Amino acid sequence: MLYWLAELSGQIGFLNVFRYLTVRTGGSMMTALIFVFLFGPKMIDLLRLRQGKGQPIRTDGPQSHLVTKKGTPTMGGLMILSGIVVSTLLWANPLNPYVWIVLAVTLGFGMVGFYDDYLKVTRQTHGGFSGRSRLAAETLIAALACVAIVYTARSSSLAMTLAFPIFKELTFDLWWFFIVFGAFIIVGAGNAVNLTDGLDGLAIGPVMVAAASFVAIAYLVGNVVFADYLQIHYVAGTGELAVLCAAVIGAGLGFLWFNAPPASIFMGDTGSLALGGLLGTVAVATKHEIALAIIGGLFVLEAVSVIVQVASFKLTGKRVFKMAPIHHHFEQLGWTEPQIVIRFWIIAIVLALIGLSTLKLR
Repeated sequence: MLYWLAELSGQIGFLNVFRYLTVRTGGSMMTALIFVFLFGPKMIDLLRLRQGKGQPIRTDGPQSHLVTKKGTPTMGGLMILSGIVVSTLLWANPLNPYVWIVLAVTLGFGMVGFYDDYLKVTRQTHGGFSGRSRLAAETLIAALACVAIVYTARSSSLAMTLAFPIFKELTFDLWWFFIVFGAFIIVGAGNAVNLTDGLDGLAIGPVMVAAASFVAIAYLVGNVVFADYLQIHYVAGTGELAVLCAAVIGAGLGFLWFNAPPASIFMGDTGSLALGGLLGTVAVATKHEIALAIIGGLFVLEAVSVIVQVASFKLTGKRVFKMAPIHHHFEQLGWTEPQIVIRFWIIAIVLALIGLSTLKLR
């Protein structure tokens, strides 16, 4: 809402700074960070009081988790989402449709994750509600978001087009199949981040790295001058998504303060599904779906490890990994939790740099 203060710049010249996307992006990140710092402890105390025994721990997982993580409250995603929503509403242009589309997916996926977490806590089981029902709800939300994105970009030739990184003019018109493709990207991103969230700080670090990458991508893609200079596809209005992605960084940093080992709270499906859905939707809106697969390569690796493990066991009766997702495989090999988290963060940073390099390699 602060964006509207720029309308008063004729009377108070200083207020013109609220027109600048860079200023609002920085303000968004700091607001989300401060919000989570201020209200995080109260949320943790409330969730610990309400949940009692906290998040149930998988009995078939690493045995050390049964001791070190037992009783820790979950649904920490509420802390992150609160910071993102408050910060975005405060700093983003409220007339920008892309902001509302991404927020809708984020909150929609967050509600799905919240219900799953609620069932786990109340039933004291690591299994939530039906996988098919959850997937159906996610797909519906994602498909509606893709329809809204196509409608918003209807005046552009890129509305239903898949753009390829590195190549200047290589695009593929998916026609209405773009809705299916986009929904797959969003749902896939949500569940990939969800699978990565298994160790203290493991998921939130790469999420912030990916969000920082899409701050740059959204800003450049939404700026006609920079898009022309870099010879990337210009998508009008998507620059405002930099404000939202910056809020993810700020809220993520605040959450990491409480999620650092030993975690005072877990993100839960409430946060992981929402953040993954957010990244997927931003990628679809900015026409950088393939870049997301590179930048979020760590999430892809986690998801693929589960798919390979399940497929191998069903087809041959043998397991490829000692445990899936793959971060548990390294735990079984003797890596400590901090070693896995920090090394996976390094991988995420390297992949993000590779993904961002595609903006210039044309």
